[in-house]
Amino acid sequence: MRAALTAFFAMDGFLFAGWVVRIPAIKAQTGAGAGTLGLALLGVSVGAVAFMMLTGRLCRRFGSHAVTVASGAALALSILLPPLAPSATVLGLVLLVFGAAYGSLNVAMNSAAVELIATLRRPVMSGFHAAFSLGGMIGAGLGGLVAGRLSPFAHLLALAVCGLLVTAVAGVPLVRGRTGTDTGTRTGAGSGAEVPPAEERGAVAAERRPQRSRVSGRTRRLVCVFGVMALCTAYGEGALADWGALHLTQDLAASPGLAAAGYAVFALAMTAGRLSGTAIVERFGSTRALVVGGTTAAAGMLLGALAPTAWGACAGFAIAGLGLANIFPIAIARAGAAGGPDGVAIASTIGYGGMLLGPPAIGFLAEVWGLPVALTTVALLAAVAALVARMARGAHRSGAAPSVG
Repeated sequence: MRAALTAFFAMDGFLFAGWVVRIPAIKAQTGAGAGTLGLALLGVSVGAVAFMMLTGRLCRRFGSHAVTVASGAALALSILLPPLAPSATVLGLVLLVFGAAYGSLNVAMNSAAVELIATLRRPVMSGFHAAFSLGGMIGAGLGGLVAGRLSPFAHLLALAVCGLLVTAVAGVPLVRGRTGTDTGTRTGAGSGAEVPPAEERGAVAAERRPQRSRVSGRTRRLVCVFGVMALCTAYGEGALADWGALHLTQDLAASPGLAAAGYAVFALAMTAGRLSGTAIVERFGSTRALVVGGTTAAAGMLLGALAPTAWGACAGFAIAGLGLANIFPIAIARAGAAGGPDGVAIASTIGYGGMLLGPPAIGFLAEVWGLPVALTTVALLAAVAALVARMARGAHRSGAAPSVG
């Protein structure tokens, strides 16, 4: 079960990164200008946000495992649409479909992960998000290698085939609630019947139980708190993805190679942080992990934005990546524990808003005060995430709200 779900997280990152690296070629194919392309690319975000709340309801109705498999297949198929678009207008429309599948898969697989966490009684959400990060790094790396050799359609066709294969192989044990050979089975005494292991029985039971109904007003407020924490992380990821390299080249005279390395070290640090996330949460608790992570990210981004050298900025990006790594997965896991699939959908929708808000907000602020000052807003929001986690914990102790961990 855990391995199958991990495969979906990795596939999600792999497919999305593969699409991203072909954006320049598809831009040339459609003849879109920068502004027109920007409007078309909004289709991904609009489609994702629109379907996230719907997916929460679908998970309650059909179960998160079935919706994860269906969304995975939809994502793999929809990635074929962008290279077929003859114009920017059509590209924007097909990206609505791609974004809807992407958003749906993210809510469904995170909901399934929340159920598995409850069964295992271990905070393993960070490990799933580490698989997403690793998938993204592999997808981006392979995309860079084949970009000059394959057309966008041929490349994305290969990705679609890979995605469908992963969906077929990992989807069977996920829908059945089985882990297959990686968890094994044991035989009942004297009966000769196979008895599924504890993880499998628990996951099957969780999937067969009626999904949690709509969240109450009080729970919704708590879930929104976790969504704000996720937003703070997504804002930083979006800002660094779009503006980090430009800051290094424009403000610190970095070479193109060093500029590319800036985001690479950020992504590597996030992956490393997520791989160690389960151990961190088990050792220190989710609240302390959120507070320390937000504080570390704030310090790292202040260094990254204000360092006088490119190497100093890269070091700051790496520290920020370590700090931000586990805020999003912890926040989504806690939202799911509080509100079920609807909790995941609400927090994911708010959190994804950070990815929408970050790049344009940084651009506007950069025009007014310069890019280094604009990037300090990433540090500000990371500090806000730490403060919100601390305040929510304090409110619980005074009886005002549930705990965040």
